Amino acid sequence: MTWVLLRGLTREARHWGTLPQQLAALPGAGQVVTLDLPGNGVFHAQPSPACVRHMVDFARRQLQAQGVAPPWKLLAMSLGGMVATDWAQQHPQEVSRLVLINTSMRPFSPITQRLRPGNWPALALLAARWHNADPTERTIHRLTCNNTSSREADIAAWVHIRQTAPVSTGNAGRQLLAAARFSSGPQAPSCPTLLLSSNADRLVNPRCSQRVAEAWQAAHQRHPWAGHDLPHDDAGWVCQRIGHWLAGS
Repeated sequence: MTWVLLRGLTREARHWGTLPQQLAALPGAGQVVTLDLPGNGVFHAQPSPACVRHMVDFARRQLQAQGVAPPWKLLAMSLGGMVATDWAQQHPQEVSRLVLINTSMRPFSPITQRLRPGNWPALALLAARWHNADPTERTIHRLTCNNTSSREADIAAWVHIRQTAPVSTGNAGRQLLAAARFSSGPQAPSCPTLLLSSNADRLVNPRCSQRVAEAWQAAHQRHPWAGHDLPHDDAGWVCQRIGHWLAGS
């Protein structure tokens, strides 16, 4: 079965870094497909829908167009986690596994936990200078990454991504609106589900993942020091935990 990877708000396949390659190296992992949401990556010129359900429909069409047959294993973070959750709840026959990284959603957590208030001024400034690539990516790195060993190389790579596939201000706003509007369905996904969170996430309170895991009675593993962008900070840990989870279930 194929792993399908979905990134978060305004991010795209290239922001996964080395994680897709490390995931593909797991025993029995199968094919790994990285999908971009509309408005991001290869689809940056398309308008982003202001609705998670429409993002699900778009992703399903992309897999069908590529001839990648279900069922799929979904690995997603942030906004991508909302898309993956809705996908698993609306089309349970298509999703065999679900892994959510540092996700947050209604009705499990309030807005002050889904986006820490201390970051609101920085995010407002980010929006105001959205088209100024270097300071914008530096702010994103500061807010989402605790592993700073490759910071300058990261920022150079992210600036290049922004220059080659720019996400418009309008698309960023619609993605933010879709995330704010989304609320999980009342039933837990029927497939085996794993939540991964970062204890030192400075953007989203890690209690958000804890509350989802408790409500769904799902497995939950916590990273001790990584930031919101857990795949960037410690992709090896992410793949190791997924491997252990697969082996034990």
